[in-house]
Amino acid sequence: MNKNGILFFLLLTTSSLSIMAQTVTLKGHIKTASGEGIPSASIVLQNTDFATVCDSSGDYRLRRIKTGTYTLEVSAIGYKPQTRSLDIHENLTLNLVLEESVQQLNAVSVNAERAKTFGITRLRAIEGTTINAGKKSEVIVLDDITANKATNNSRQIYAKVAGLNIWENDGAGIQLGIGGRGLNPNRVTNFNTRQNGYDMSADALGYPESYYSPPAELTSRIEILRGASSLQYGTQFGGLINFKLKEGAANKPIEVTSRETVGSWGFFNTTNSIGGTVKKVQYYTFFQHKSGNGWRPNAEFNVNTAYGSATYTVNPKLALTFQYTYMHYLAHQPGGLTDAEFAIDAHQSVRARNWFKVNWNLGAMLLDYQINENLRFNSRFFGLSAGRYALGNLDYINRLDPGTPRDLYKDNYTNYGNESRLLYTYKLKGNPQNLLLGVRYYKGFTDRRQGLGNSGSTGTTSDFDFVNSDAYAYSKYNFPNYNVALFAENIVRLNSKLSIIPGVRFENIITKADGFYSLINKDQAGNIIFNQQIQETKNNTRHFLIGGIGLSYLQSQGLQVYANISQNYRAINFNDIRSVNPNIQVDPNLQDERGYSADLGIRGNLAGLFNYDVSLFTINYANRIGTVQKSDPVSFNIYRYRTNVSQSRSLGLESFAELELLHFIDKQYSKARLSVFTNLALINARYINSDEPAYRNKKVELAPDVIFKTGLSYQRKRFSATYQLAYTSDQFTDATNAVFTANAIDGLVPAYTVMDLSGEYKLSRIFALQGSINNLANARYFTRRADSYPGPGIIPADARSFFLTVQVKL
Repeated sequence: MNKNGILFFLLLTTSSLSIMAQTVTLKGHIKTASGEGIPSASIVLQNTDFATVCDSSGDYRLRRIKTGTYTLEVSAIGYKPQTRSLDIHENLTLNLVLEESVQQLNAVSVNAERAKTFGITRLRAIEGTTINAGKKSEVIVLDDITANKATNNSRQIYAKVAGLNIWENDGAGIQLGIGGRGLNPNRVTNFNTRQNGYDMSADALGYPESYYSPPAELTSRIEILRGASSLQYGTQFGGLINFKLKEGAANKPIEVTSRETVGSWGFFNTTNSIGGTVKKVQYYTFFQHKSGNGWRPNAEFNVNTAYGSATYTVNPKLALTFQYTYMHYLAHQPGGLTDAEFAIDAHQSVRARNWFKVNWNLGAMLLDYQINENLRFNSRFFGLSAGRYALGNLDYINRLDPGTPRDLYKDNYTNYGNESRLLYTYKLKGNPQNLLLGVRYYKGFTDRRQGLGNSGSTGTTSDFDFVNSDAYAYSKYNFPNYNVALFAENIVRLNSKLSIIPGVRFENIITKADGFYSLINKDQAGNIIFNQQIQETKNNTRHFLIGGIGLSYLQSQGLQVYANISQNYRAINFNDIRSVNPNIQVDPNLQDERGYSADLGIRGNLAGLFNYDVSLFTINYANRIGTVQKSDPVSFNIYRYRTNVSQSRSLGLESFAELELLHFIDKQYSKARLSVFTNLALINARYINSDEPAYRNKKVELAPDVIFKTGLSYQRKRFSATYQLAYTSDQFTDATNAVFTANAIDGLVPAYTVMDLSGEYKLSRIFALQGSINNLANARYFTRRADSYPGPGIIPADARSFFLTVQVKL
């Protein structure tokens, strides 16, 4: 080597060493006050591209940092964020302790994690005073998805949650209808539905239907928990859906947001909110008005929703929150169609006199108290005063509406309760353990009346008054019920990776019924020719113990194994006790449902590039309540008969995967992201061990064999867009697997495929434009056959529609 070569080699070596000497590594451990590591805590050096999340043990590492002065930001959901100025001139180890936020936080901005999830993440092992370890969970972060939120489009919002069967009742998203794992989607009745951790359904025990669904524009996160959730949340087989609503800005006294949306068929939506923090008070107010004509005739609607929340931080350990929700809507319902009518013209309506009205008043007071670093207490007081009124002709859809007085159903719900939880952190052989103890008290009261509307009900107006005489009443009942429950779960960490989670729940349930029902015969013109009232009083008391166990193994952030098995119990509801409807009858000897569910899954997030969750599940009912097809021996009319069909067994696979593509295609697109996601559910749900040949080995109703969803999400600077495709295979609507009935309340729901496209462009920090095309290919399909409202018959899904939203945020 000549002198020039030697000189060049020395310069190159010196330069390389100099460059290497100017980059350092920052690492450390993020933990709680009790010494437990915080997985997925976000570590960000502000105004740089250096960001990461902690692994399952709470460890983090940032490499190749240039020496200099930085601002470090550390945050995690459920903890108070920290910022710290750092002078980094050499390799540095920095361990930090995060203090739990005394409030049940609805949302924390975790930038590094949000950027890597495109709006879908999972619950941590412990959130506030709930234990989620060993359970299958999904969290939808509403601000991070591009979807039609003005219409609460469930198909778009829940696209990345595997296995959900979605009913589409109306194009405005007034009511939510989702079911999973072969369970009935009707008004989310098979899930325990909550808002900010407290009950929001009509009657959580006796009538768990949700006529109110929080607007997506009001919601921060939707938490879905399945597998062993019955131990903390009570009698249900579907799991938990918890809507965490938005809060006021924590860093300024006032923030105003306004969203205005217009769309097809006269759709108009205005949403306005004001929130902020003034001294010790964090507040948030919200109002939404939504109206439109609907795709089909006789489908206009008017919805108003208001919400207010105020949190007073008494001191760093104690906070009190007061919340109130009001919702009122009036909807004209176009009714159902027969198969022939749907095939000819799905747009048509053969019912012009059906109406539906709901009033909802939901209040709550929440108390959060960090007693000490190892002991946390949460108590939720909640109450509901609400009503739902249904007016119309519920006779078979294959008969002409004779114009006689309409059927009127009126429910009024009054209930209240309290759920209190105590979370204790202790150590065993140096490993932190978590014990949860809880108690729940609930009292519900439903006043239900069914009969004929007054003389004005022969018209088409929305007149919700009864004929002023019990002689015209179909039924009149009071349904009081009481529930006391005690529950406990414990995370037993055998080491830093392996945990077992045993749990137990004691339930005491009392349901009563006091009233009468009528045996009524009508002539061909719909006039009552015979009416006999039968008095009825029922009192059903039962108490029982259910248990379960879970397992969690965290190899790393990219690999976690979870498993659980738990007993389940579901009480019969008021519709199962007595309901007068020509399309459905109830077995007078109907019994509560018992069974168990189990999960085994693997999930992880590999460097934010590949997010996945694959699981196997089973649900076993000892005496599943279902519907079978029967024929009236006198009139030969077909109707649904609700009974304990037999034992049922559901086996399935649920998978979700999302891959970041641009990282592998061209790294120069570091400021853009393009991800593809898929989720696939395969379900085999059958009635087994039945003595009745008509049901033996038949498919469980409303359990499609395949639910598949896929899509692309693109994000660059101020622009984002999402394309989605959803496929649901065919499904039956009764346990006899009838393919066709003349009145259309039972039969096959054919397979369907739907596509959607949504986009958003942020003009500035203040202004944003959003748009959506629902049902992009203009498919003709339906998701349900109704036996009552909004049918009876086939309920067609909406045709292609367009929506445009303007947002202003100050």
